[in-house]
Amino acid sequence: MASGANIMAPASSTLERDARRVHAQNHGAINPGEIAIGVVIGRTSEFFDFFVYAIASVIVFPRLVFPFVDPLTGTIYSFAIFALAFVARPIGTTIFTAVDRAYGKSAKMTIALFLLGCSTVAIAFLPSYDRVGIAVVWVLAILRIGQGLALGGTWDGLASLLAMNAPQERRGWYAMLPQLGAPLGLIVASMLFAFFVGNLSAEDFYSWGWRYPFFVAFAINVVALFARLRIVVTPEYTQLFESRALEPSPVFETLRKQGHIVASGTFAPLASFALFHMVTVFPLSWIYLFTKENPTRFLIIEGIAAMFGIVAILVSGLVADRVGRPALLMGSAIAIAAFSGFAPQLLDAGPVGETVFMVLGFILLGLSFGQSSGSLASSFLTQYRYTGSALTSDLAWLFGAGFAPLVALLLSSNFGLLSAGAYLLSGAICTIVALRLNWHSEAHE
Repeated sequence: MASGANIMAPASSTLERDARRVHAQNHGAINPGEIAIGVVIGRTSEFFDFFVYAIASVIVFPRLVFPFVDPLTGTIYSFAIFALAFVARPIGTTIFTAVDRAYGKSAKMTIALFLLGCSTVAIAFLPSYDRVGIAVVWVLAILRIGQGLALGGTWDGLASLLAMNAPQERRGWYAMLPQLGAPLGLIVASMLFAFFVGNLSAEDFYSWGWRYPFFVAFAINVVALFARLRIVVTPEYTQLFESRALEPSPVFETLRKQGHIVASGTFAPLASFALFHMVTVFPLSWIYLFTKENPTRFLIIEGIAAMFGIVAILVSGLVADRVGRPALLMGSAIAIAAFSGFAPQLLDAGPVGETVFMVLGFILLGLSFGQSSGSLASSFLTQYRYTGSALTSDLAWLFGAGFAPLVALLLSSNFGLLSAGAYLLSGAICTIVALRLNWHSEAHE
């Protein structure tokens, strides 16, 4: 084991030394605010990567990678590759949990974020189908899998640590802070793409313009890595992780001992995770494929609507501290179910309908998504909480969001937008059932 540790050490030693040096200049009592900063920075970088790829899946890859089929089929193929990262993510968690147990969090995070950054920036150099043929499809799929494996390793436990160190009466407020990364990442990604799409000719954009957001993603990953290492490698936080039993447990042992909680936690946030893609990735594909509108305007609408999402996430923290997280999740799931019955059709109602759909969708998303992360984390036995929370997050994204753009586009293109609403309704029903079952089980314990 010692020799293995020596092999891994050079990968993170420089960054770790720098992180310790910065922390030494600003040491003091550990507080939730400091943890929150690291969490928000880390989540924003991950979601920026996520949305850069998602937007490219709609407006770039069908033309660059799948020009041999019609635009709708090309987008469907692109969404199929998009889903690969969600399939790979639990595998990445399994691999990087073993790295964490053997070499520590700093080695795990450095390797994972290095893999994520390299996979992301490599996409910026992706050749076109016209140059290399079908090989470009395989290259894109491999890089997308690399992103998914890496995302499984970026779980740092800071969100759980934040929740456990927050004041009891403000747990809802601190629980929503990590979720701010989603709208922040979307705003930056959508505005960046809107700038290039709106200011370049089609030839320049598809030749080189679309590649720049992937370079930016790599740079943001470096900043996020340092910000998170600054926290997790310090002796104070190492001791706090250990004292809170936030250490990795073997994946298969966790599933064997706490699999029922992982299952409940997977389905509890499905309403918000399904809505997540119904107001981010799917509507962009519908507008791009089935209307004559320029994607620039809709990307700007997405960015503005995401600002409403930020406000709603903040509100979710206040509401959760008054009525409780489970009650808020149940109420928002019921609201999402109602929203699914009429809202998707607004995408066919012109600019006003699209704007109403996006703003209402992001408000509902903010209220539900703001409290969806780790909603059942406290149900885990302490020795399984770290790994159990990671697995629950992976599987919730896989079942709730990974295939959402693909399924919604397939349904809506064949049966109309009402069928996409039915898909969203199924996610809301899963959430309602999972929460009721959890309440029922708690009442009998």
